[in-house]
Amino acid sequence: MNNRRIVLASRPTGLPVPENFRVEEAPIPEPGEGQVLLENQVFAIDPAVRGMLDDVKSYLPSVPLGGLIPTMVLGRVVKSRNPGFREGDYGRAFIGWETHSVIAPGAVGFENVRVAADLPLTAYMGACGWSGITAYVGLKRFGEMRSGDEVLMSAAAGAVGSVGGQIARLSGCRVVGTVGSEDKARIVTGTLGMHGAINYRACDSLDAEIARHFPDGIDLYFDNVGGITLDTVLPRMKPFGRIPVCGMIANYNHQTDPYRLRNIWQVLVNRITMRGFLAYEALDMLHEAENALADWVRTGQLIATENVATGLDAAPGAFIRLMAGETTGKTLVRLDETVSTLAGWTPPGHG
Repeated sequence: MNNRRIVLASRPTGLPVPENFRVEEAPIPEPGEGQVLLENQVFAIDPAVRGMLDDVKSYLPSVPLGGLIPTMVLGRVVKSRNPGFREGDYGRAFIGWETHSVIAPGAVGFENVRVAADLPLTAYMGACGWSGITAYVGLKRFGEMRSGDEVLMSAAAGAVGSVGGQIARLSGCRVVGTVGSEDKARIVTGTLGMHGAINYRACDSLDAEIARHFPDGIDLYFDNVGGITLDTVLPRMKPFGRIPVCGMIANYNHQTDPYRLRNIWQVLVNRITMRGFLAYEALDMLHEAENALADWVRTGQLIATENVATGLDAAPGAFIRLMAGETTGKTLVRLDETVSTLAGWTPPGHG
């Protein structure tokens, strides 16, 4: 057997295309001291990776031409030289699109994942994985969320936003989500139980729609998109409002020509706390977040949404659909069809 992997063939201009990616084969690597070899089961397809495909400075290094496309992987341990892992355990870390990975302490997200038999494996890469963890710590630590807050959740049908909006609701907040289609609006208010939705593509005035939903202003804006949405929100924040900044997807396909904010001075006017964050910086909350998320999903209080493609070769297409705004929930790739997903799954006792 060889390790099949997908590398960067050329740098995208705007939206990625299939020709930007290339499949290669290499020997399966051997783990060194303290390392673990995984047979990968699931990839988490994340929009932040788009920024790493350009040759520009970001919070993670750019991918060189011919370099492995990075992603969070969940895999079954097939060989371990780390006392914290045994064969058959499940390891998770930020590595890349490949069938086998060596992970090591110090890798982003390095963890022996406690997989429960009553949850689908894909849940540990979506609502119970780093998307859910990001939403949880972003709201609770960096957004200082409190019961009664008026919350606006951007990209509310996406991987982080779909979980974050539900966490806010479960925490006693009133939450409205921004979406890009009427189908997504129905999911957000129907399936996910948020209190309202704003289709930014359909409204005549985004500012007027935000004002209609938040006549007294916004306490907490969870920013996944940046761009014109952030610019429009800033004057609608309450004094001492909080904006945890999780992502800037509006700029990811256009990093060399980003949207120019006009209302950033409102941070001073409204004394707003606006803070970018990485969930990996809140590792002390990791198990708290994992336990809460798994319990909510297991009991049906939190609906985990995902779209799943199958096979290593499906990864580029899944990523392109994500960056084109065509997906709902967490975008995932399972390496083979035996990996369990949420499709057809019901919480224990709810069947």
